Amino acid sequence: MLGGRPRQRILAAATVAALALTRGPALGSQPEGRRPNVVLIMTDDQGYGDVGFHGNPQIRTPNLDRLARESVRVANFCVSPVCSPTRASLLTGRYNYRTGVVDTYLGRSMMRSDETTIAEVLGPAGYRTGIFGKWHLGDNAPMRPIDQGFQRELVIKGGGLGQPSNPPGGEHYSNPILEDDGRAHRFQGYCSDIYTSAAIDFVRAKDDRPFFAYLAFNCPHEPLEAPPAELARYAGVDLSASAFPQLGHPVPETFRSSNEDIARVYAMVTNIDTNVGRLLKALDERGIARDTIVIFLTDNGPARFRFNGGLRGAKGTPYDGGIRVPFLIRWPGRLEPGRVVDRLAAHIDVFPTLLEACGVPLPAGLEVDGKSLMPLLRGDADVAWPERTLFFQWHRGDAPEPGRAFCARTQRYKLVRREAPPPATKLPPLELYDLAADRYEEHDLAAKQPERVKQMYADYLVWFKDVTARGFDPVRIDVGGPLEDPTVLTRQDWRGPRAGWKPENLGYWEIQVVRAGHYQVDFRLAPRRLPTVAHLKIGGVERSMSLEPGATACKFSDLEWPAGPGRLETWIEGNGNTVGPLDVTIHRLAEKP
Repeated sequence: MLGGRPRQRILAAATVAALALTRGPALGSQPEGRRPNVVLIMTDDQGYGDVGFHGNPQIRTPNLDRLARESVRVANFCVSPVCSPTRASLLTGRYNYRTGVVDTYLGRSMMRSDETTIAEVLGPAGYRTGIFGKWHLGDNAPMRPIDQGFQRELVIKGGGLGQPSNPPGGEHYSNPILEDDGRAHRFQGYCSDIYTSAAIDFVRAKDDRPFFAYLAFNCPHEPLEAPPAELARYAGVDLSASAFPQLGHPVPETFRSSNEDIARVYAMVTNIDTNVGRLLKALDERGIARDTIVIFLTDNGPARFRFNGGLRGAKGTPYDGGIRVPFLIRWPGRLEPGRVVDRLAAHIDVFPTLLEACGVPLPAGLEVDGKSLMPLLRGDADVAWPERTLFFQWHRGDAPEPGRAFCARTQRYKLVRREAPPPATKLPPLELYDLAADRYEEHDLAAKQPERVKQMYADYLVWFKDVTARGFDPVRIDVGGPLEDPTVLTRQDWRGPRAGWKPENLGYWEIQVVRAGHYQVDFRLAPRRLPTVAHLKIGGVERSMSLEPGATACKFSDLEWPAGPGRLETWIEGNGNTVGPLDVTIHRLAEKP
């Protein structure tokens, strides 16, 4: 029924010990004396145009605008079209396909636990590590932040509040239920304020070690639950299309967000801006601003169409409106304020850049796709920055498909294929843009430069074969191990052809039973008007029980499972239909005497 070998960590114990003792520079930027602190700030669904410093005249972001003036700005910075892939690349320095992350839900956004995060490298080098906000790379062991190098964790589950992964009653942006070092607790206040207060406590801690604080807001992601005080500031503000610069691609009126929704997004961003100001003030008050690297970026383009600096497309597309985002890095005394770097850079570059800045070596045997940006950020006169092609791809599905919904981007040229609109299945034609002359991707040159198209597509296929070589077997959730008990499985991570978030959906979970023994599985159910039957199946063993009308829970006790991988199937049958439970909770029972 169940069998297999336990997974192994890439970062071996010997390597960790060596890192803990290493103090010398590996990549040439070891600061004198104490290593710098790092604050990495990322927002969710905030587009290129959702900041004042990119020419938005209506949004209020005074703290981010000040940070831009005090920072080096990387003007040509790209990420994945959606959030989980960006987060995987940001934290590992590797293309997301290598990590097992291909999508944002249905088990496709769980990162393989043998990936090495930057927290797993900085921690052994003497850093305190903390994450505050959105993780979105796995809700269960061994994929949680506290399993992947973060010593302090205050995060939402899944991809955002208001999704199936949230505990009952914790769906809203105010007074949310959050994972606090692996335990669920309700907090009072607005989510972004809560994360920032926890991050401020972290950086203020009386501890001589340097710190790495990852502040990952889930705003302004939907649902658009804006804080009332900030929302009131946009009452009466003109948010019609005519109030914004008419650049590049005009926002299509058919798909344009309503003024009310834009006001909510802008209120959420202004709240983020206020919190960024609070955090920067805390660094000043502790007297460590000059010793702290601060990075700000967003995870993808806007989820809905609104002013985006004239860029084409939005979240989910391989056009620049979906992948080009703000990127600021401030390091007082080390990096010249106000400098603009125009070289192409991406999420995969942050990991090696921070390691070089912190003077921490890359672990032996660990390969990354990114390149340290430090020579560009410092403005080294003799830097020889080689031409390179970066690749970005995303579409729904359990595994990526070659040639679908991708782009290949050099400093000057961009080869792109958009996703086919449903229900079409034929791949749209390839498009080619000269970004040096056409930053808004308005003039397709594919017919005029077929040889360039051919070469760039060939380069893409080589990349695709490389980054998908490991395959996409499901990433499994540990059950019954020492890291997590009980284990709550939600619709965020189930799989199958009927899997989804609607009441009528049905799925299954791929699990790894860590320790053989006796287990109990609790179902949480949507009540049904008629009698139903609950079913549980794993391997060749199935159990069932009858339920009365209106039942909201049931329990299967004393299930004996061997160790190893298995597929856990659970469903409710009644009135000729089958649906899945809202979620299930698995307890490992004490061994019988």
